[in-house]
Amino acid sequence: MFDLILRRARLTDERLADIALQDGKIAAVASSVQGAAKSERDLAGRYYVSAGWIDSHVHCYPKSPIYHDDADAIGVATGVTTVVDAGSTGADHIDDFYALTRAASTQVHALINIARTGIVTQNELADMRQIDGDAVQQAVKRLPDFIVGLKARMSSSVVGENGIQPLIKAKAIQKQVGDLPLMVHIGNNPPDLAEIADRLTAGDIITHCYNGKPNRILTPQGELKAAVQKAIARGVKIDVGHGSASFSFEVARAAIAQGILPDTISSDIYCRNRLNGPVHNLAHVMSKFFSVGMTLPQIIDCVTWKAADGLRLARKGRLEVGFDADLTVFSVTEEPRAFVDSEGEQLTGEKHITPLAAVVAGEWFLTEEGKANVFDL
Repeated sequence: MFDLILRRARLTDERLADIALQDGKIAAVASSVQGAAKSERDLAGRYYVSAGWIDSHVHCYPKSPIYHDDADAIGVATGVTTVVDAGSTGADHIDDFYALTRAASTQVHALINIARTGIVTQNELADMRQIDGDAVQQAVKRLPDFIVGLKARMSSSVVGENGIQPLIKAKAIQKQVGDLPLMVHIGNNPPDLAEIADRLTAGDIITHCYNGKPNRILTPQGELKAAVQKAIARGVKIDVGHGSASFSFEVARAAIAQGILPDTISSDIYCRNRLNGPVHNLAHVMSKFFSVGMTLPQIIDCVTWKAADGLRLARKGRLEVGFDADLTVFSVTEEPRAFVDSEGEQLTGEKHITPLAAVVAGEWFLTEEGKANVFDL
């Protein structure tokens, strides 16, 4: 007997399917699943189901003095089954962060900051003495399932007078710890984006890829910068990382029109930009991409299998037998809705995504929207 069967779920390719879950795994996906279950929910073709959404760039270490939030408030409460904290903690606090997240219903992983302190100030890489490769290596050995990559914030306000040197050190640490993915934050220069991109290798991630700052991925003529083009050709990935100051409709629209689509759509969420905007939640960020040229299947791919593959989250991100029983149930509504980017540009979108429920390891959680809409099949 199955634990749960979702009947007549609408997939992103518009097919209807039954999805059966058992012992925390996906047990069957078919047009009609035969057999009984302890619980069944009939979506009647009205609601979409995808693999559980993965927000690959958040900030949810609750003790962070700058960027903090609650994992479940940005996770299952908003349809997100897995979050990856992007460098809030370094070696000094990663164990405490791990311990705190064990009580969360949302699955939490972390990118460890190459600075021991993590983000306790805005300039954690201005002092090279904060970068301790041995401490990072020991943390990865202690928490191999929790730490899924490294994080280096390479903008002028963070690195101070050190320029490209923290990134050079980050790449050395990356080799030291077994070549985990390295996520690199880009912002104002120096260092210039070309200096950064030239040093990245396959599997590394450029986050804030559609920021509107002068150090953006596009030239003043709107073309993809040569160094970024070469990096992408080498297998470097690009991540949205919307945040409070790192997403421009203008840049995203121009890039996507040229076929420069994001590998992952992430929120860079923390309490302030969740409550006050412009982020609010991952679904809100995802919905903005309808207005800059992406389709629903493309958007969902960026928060499921592409996010899982980019951070090597095995058994996540796909609606396939044997994968983790992490699902997101959502609707797509066609009606005008106002959206704002990090530059203050406003536009009216024609449709938006509403998360209704999350399933984590087979356990059902209603989102805030699901509760408000009395969605409880």
